[in-house]
Amino acid sequence: MNIASWIVAGLLALFYCYAGTLKVIRSRDQLRPMMAWVDRLPLPALRALGTVEVLGAAGLLLPPLTGIAPSLALAAAIGLVVLQACAIAVHLTGGDRRIELNAGLIAAAAVTVWLATGR
Repeated sequence: MNIASWIVAGLLALFYCYAGTLKVIRSRDQLRPMMAWVDRLPLPALRALGTVEVLGAAGLLLPPLTGIAPSLALAAAIGLVVLQACAIAVHLTGGDRRIELNAGLIAAAAVTVWLATGR
């Protein structure tokens, strides 16, 4: 179970680190082809969202790796479930029905939560 937890958490962290970094450093024009919803958020909110995603990625891996407050990894996984639930709401209220990725990320984060509490 520990190996499965590390694999799922590692893949989630990799995804969120990548996606969050893009939101922090790229312009709206560069993000628009990948994320049609970027025009519905103010730029500071978009940057903050990217920062939250990068911090969530770090929160999944660093506490268990360092042994310092390992329960923070559980909190990070729960936070990522909430983040994606809100992302689905943003997509649906904007008329965008492409939520498969978001649903998959919720499932992966929920599995991470389940594996973290099952130890």
